[in-house]
Amino acid sequence: MIKTLKLQKAVIILLMGVIALVVYTVMYMKEQENSIYALEVAGVLFMLGALMLLYPILFSKKDKEGTVQLNPEKHLPEEEAESKNP
Repeated sequence: MIKTLKLQKAVIILLMGVIALVVYTVMYMKEQENSIYALEVAGVLFMLGALMLLYPILFSKKDKEGTVQLNPEKHLPEEEAESKNP
């Protein structure tokens, strides 16, 4: 399902956020001052991954049958395709 929705990049970014969180935990346990930067990077990666997960939902379109098309330009009905390309 992840492959069909083209969400691989979002999942990869979320995994990078988890790795950054683990790095923060290790740095915090060793009492390093720069550990806060790893936490900030983890937060940014989590927010970016969440936005990338929402992108297909926000920009999908429904056709006449009520099914959702994630790439509406790829599956245009014949009538609309002819009107776009005169």
